[in-house]
Order: sequence, then structure tokens, then C-alpha cells
Amino acid sequence: MEAVKQLNIEEQLFLDIGYKKTCNCPDNHLNCLTAKEWIKNQIGVWQFNYEKRDIRDKNLHPATFPIALAKRCIELFTHQGELVLDPFVGSGTTLIAARDLNRNAVGFDLNAEYVKLSKTRLSQNSLFNETKQISICDDARNIKNYLKENTVKLILTSPPYANLLNRKRKNKSRRSDHRKNDQFNKIEQYSQDKRDLGILELEEYENQISLIYKNLLPLLSSKGHCVINVADMWWENERIPIHIAIINALSKAGYKLRNTIIWDRTNIVNKVGIFGWPSNYITMGTTFEFILHFIPKEV
Repeated sequence: MEAVKQLNIEEQLFLDIGYKKTCNCPDNHLNCLTAKEWIKNQIGVWQFNYEKRDIRDKNLHPATFPIALAKRCIELFTHQGELVLDPFVGSGTTLIAARDLNRNAVGFDLNAEYVKLSKTRLSQNSLFNETKQISICDDARNIKNYLKENTVKLILTSPPYANLLNRKRKNKSRRSDHRKNDQFNKIEQYSQDKRDLGILELEEYENQISLIYKNLLPLLSSKGHCVINVADMWWENERIPIHIAIINALSKAGYKLRNTIIWDRTNIVNKVGIFGWPSNYITMGTTFEFILHFIPKEV
């Protein structure tokens, strides 16, 4: 009796969302890009600008990426009509980008306020198209209960940064007269939910990322892709290589690293302080981030 009840719950949770391409591109094409557009993406250093729709208020969300970044990844690894998944959807940037590009998308987050924010953003300036963008408040570990296998073309996200945001912000990369802004000494944490990856030490964080992405692997289509945007951080005068933890985690989960792209943020960073001078040379994490591209190992 219990087994039947559980089966019914799982059937009820499956989302009614499209995943097949609706364009007329040949089946052997990776995306809908022209040759001229393709060439622009071969350069391994990308820059982006923020637009008015982007969320940049850290009181709303501590770590966001621009819509332009999500759009570029979605254009590169999907066709129109295909399905994009963001397991840590946050403010909903991936969903906004997917809607702009006529892709279906679903995002998950533990934080109900973030899900509410993403739904509010999706309700604004909505243009008619034939795709759906859905934001769901649930643990990323449960995503397999919502989507059928072999339906996701792209997994795209910027994950929590282990417990590295769970500390007071010191703004050391800013000039001294700009350090004491409204974020100074604030903790930029996502939540204190015991399920949140943002409260974990790096080793356990890597283990949980690996578990989550192992569960997501069967959802990927045969030619699916996975993209993760992440930055390294400094803690107590040590570089914490989060991008290496991500690569290790996905390797254990059945993925292989295909491409590493650098998000060059120098065009949007200003009022940078002298960090480490004159005796301790340190590259500023605020000036670049990693965009890591993975594919399933068997591909």
C-alpha cells in the first residue's frame, strides 16, 4: 500500500514542460548559431554587461550573474524549445534568459523568498512564446522526482560557495574609503537551512555537489551539457579553489570537463583597492570567475 502511494506522489510531481527542439536546425547542429556567431564563442575569455533587469542588490541575493551570461550559455548549448535546468536558481536569472531565447526552463531553490523573487521577475515584461519557465521551492536532491530522464539539454547554474559567504564581509578588495559600504560586516549567506550547501565545509560541499549532479545525470539527453559559473575565494589569507572542488565533484559524478572559460569582470569592476601591496601578491577574485563546461563521460 505504501509503495503504491509513493508511486502516485512521484507521478504527480512530474512537470508538464516541453523539451524537444522546435527550430528547423539540422539534427547534427549543437545550437541555432550562425557560423559568424559561433566564432565569437571560440574565444575563451568572455565579458558581459549588466542590464536594468539584472539583480545587483545583495540584500535580495548575495551572488548573482548577469542575464547576458546565462543567455550566451543557453544559446551555445541548446536549440529553441529545448529544456534548461538550474538546480540552484536563486533570483531566477537562468529562467529569464531562457524565456528571452524561447527555451523551456525549470529552476529549484530551497529558499522560498528567492523562488518568490524569480516568479516576480518572470511576471514582468512577459512576451508571448510557446515555452514555459517554472521556479520551484525544493531541494536540488529531489529534482529527479520532477523531470523525466533524457529530457534536459543543459544544466546551467551558479551554485552556493560552500560556507565561504557565511562570514562577515570585509570588502578588502575595495579602496579603503569605499570599504565601509552598506555590505561591510554583513554576512552574505543564502540561509541557515541544514540542507543548504552554503553552510558546509568545502570537503562535504564537494561530496554533496557530486551526489546532486550524479542524480541529475540520467535527466540529461544523450548530447546534453552542463555549465557551472563559480569563483574562487580568499579566507584567512588562503585561496580557496572552489572551481577545483566543482571539477572533482562532477568527475566523481560521471562528467568530464570539456572547456574552461574565464569571465573577465574587469569591465564592471571599479574603485579597486591596493590588495597585498607591497609584499603579498594576490590576484583579485572580483576581477574574474570561471565558467566550467562539462559533458557526460560516456559521450
